[in-house]
Amino acid sequence: MTQHATLILRGGQVLPLAPGRPRAVHEALAIVGDRVQAVGSVAQVDALRGPRTRVIALEGRTVVPGFIDAHAHLEREGLKTLRPSLAHARSIADVLAVVAQEARRLPAGQWIITMPVGQPPFYFGGPDTLAERRMPTRQELDGVAPDHPVYIPGLFGNWGVPPGYSALNSLGLQRNGIDADTCPDCAGLQIERGPDGEPTGVIVETNKRPLVEFSILTQVPPFGFADRLEGLRRSLPLYHAYGTTSVYEGHGSAPETIAVYRALWERGELSMRTRLCVSPTWSNVVEARAAMRDWLGHARGRGTGDDFFRISGVYIGLGGNAAAAAAVRRALPNTGWSGFVEWANGIEDFRNYAWLAAEHDLRVHSVVVDRVGEVLDVFEAIDQRFPLAGRRWVVEHVGRVTARDIERLLRLGVMVTTIPFYMLWKNGAAYLETDHPEETVPQRALLEAGLPLAAGSDNIPVSPFWAMWSSIVRTERTTGRAIGPGQALDRWQALALMSRNGAWLSFEEERKGTLEPGKWADFAILGGDPLTVSPEALAHLHADATFVGGVPVHGGGDAAIAR
Repeated sequence: MTQHATLILRGGQVLPLAPGRPRAVHEALAIVGDRVQAVGSVAQVDALRGPRTRVIALEGRTVVPGFIDAHAHLEREGLKTLRPSLAHARSIADVLAVVAQEARRLPAGQWIITMPVGQPPFYFGGPDTLAERRMPTRQELDGVAPDHPVYIPGLFGNWGVPPGYSALNSLGLQRNGIDADTCPDCAGLQIERGPDGEPTGVIVETNKRPLVEFSILTQVPPFGFADRLEGLRRSLPLYHAYGTTSVYEGHGSAPETIAVYRALWERGELSMRTRLCVSPTWSNVVEARAAMRDWLGHARGRGTGDDFFRISGVYIGLGGNAAAAAAVRRALPNTGWSGFVEWANGIEDFRNYAWLAAEHDLRVHSVVVDRVGEVLDVFEAIDQRFPLAGRRWVVEHVGRVTARDIERLLRLGVMVTTIPFYMLWKNGAAYLETDHPEETVPQRALLEAGLPLAAGSDNIPVSPFWAMWSSIVRTERTTGRAIGPGQALDRWQALALMSRNGAWLSFEEERKGTLEPGKWADFAILGGDPLTVSPEALAHLHADATFVGGVPVHGGGDAAIAR
């Protein structure tokens, strides 16, 4: 006897993205428990309806597999809501009003810390967005909060474009011991001084990942465990609102970050299928060998965990600044906004760590940008002794990739992830005048070669639709010019990039990523048709409802799902 469906969605278009028929369109979807039961016509699916089956009328809307964000940095988004926003500020008076309000709310002596000046999610321009085109001085901040240390941080460089501008009042400077003689111990930091040689309260940073709090502002309270736990809790609905049901954190998660995910998972509150890899704290090969041998057994191979929380592999960085890496390690467990541990590795260091990882069956993940060839040289040498086939090592955040690189990636079975919005739209200016623009984030070439290429948001912004939009138009933000237009994807390819293909990263292509019978019922009902809306409208799509394992995690009530 056929089991009745617990949930049926009918009267719209269902895009299963199944490999055998990747562009098939159906009318209805049936769910039993946490699994897909069937897709097909309304008549076919209605045959599975029983007296207790819940039915959602799609009214022409589109159902897609839940999105898998391959580079999510999920935990950051909620952290942004823990501090007062300055997004509305158009003048120094507006900034001071927020600080004054916090001074009335908080006990004297407690830190007032806001979000940066500028418009989220990028904070482009910083103080240029204020009428005065500058940050408030320490004296101006003193005027509204004389009894509280005040800190207005600069932007986190991955969100926007450096420089970042921080501002402190006199008590904030005093708490950090900053005076006329203070000299930063990290490059890329400038303490602005007035005609009298004294600090104005403004600090300018040109580093992409801010080091000011690890160098000269070490007394500013960092995010604590409770903050990060609450931030993660708040992040979940923000990602679910765009149809994201799984995340893959290949950039690595620091020990405290993993502990936060674990705590939420243990409480039964982790509604996102979360796949993490370890961002290790070791400083040299000796420490790395001991950690891989003695402490990372749980991260070997395909890793350890369950349907909602799993850890597999390690992140090994290439490049970086030695002073920055040392400063961050001194501050552990605090990692600031990043959530991972900074690296400073030359190619020899990278090679040594990668060999150790292979020896201990730990998957290697690394952000490579334009150094794919160097990394593959290392991987090919390792492959001679420890065959990589089936291990699914990962190169991330790829920039320039040649035809020869693609052949080598295929031969080694290395997974590839891209951040199209970050690399093409936000930071694509550097690639506009290259001799081979078609080698810049060559997503079409990678897909056509047979690689299950996946993409992520990088938390800038959280919506997967911006990554799809950028994959289709490939335009750079300052000029509007397309970078390697021959590499543009069509709508179906862009959808697969953010859903089906991401399942390969965690060896779960038989369990999620498509709407096929037996797979998890992870899906989203979209507010528009991603196949037909204009490119501009595609970027602004959202989910009317999102389900994980057949359970609504966003807009799940009948009223919320209704138009």
